[in-house]
Amino acid sequence: MKHNRNHDNAPTNAPTSRSPDPQRVRVRFEFTDPAATTVGLAGTFNRWQPDSKTLNSSGAGHWWKETTLAPGSYEYCFVVDGKWTPDPQARESVPNPFGGKNSILKVASSPEAAHRADAVNIPLENASNQ
Repeated sequence: MKHNRNHDNAPTNAPTSRSPDPQRVRVRFEFTDPAATTVGLAGTFNRWQPDSKTLNSSGAGHWWKETTLAPGSYEYCFVVDGKWTPDPQARESVPNPFGGKNSILKVASSPEAAHRADAVNIPLENASNQ
């Protein structure tokens, strides 16, 4: 699958400089594939350029990358040995213009905000008894 490297759907709140930004949140991407020899990360946060965010191998097919992102919603894929692959652990995905899927990452402004967002999707106990 090929991706247009000039997507226009990058978040408008994404910083344009590389200077430290107190509003950026640390994010860790992880991927497992014992047969992979290279894994890149491409998304709206890096203009779909997988070479700009290459994952590190910790052995046994486990790959990871830590980065910081501004709060917002991002689309992304892993690029595994040249093949564009959605994140199998992503909670959400959307169809892309190439017939595949992009994973969705929602970066909250704080751990508390992330917890509140997760709690919205948890059913209340005894909710049917009210």
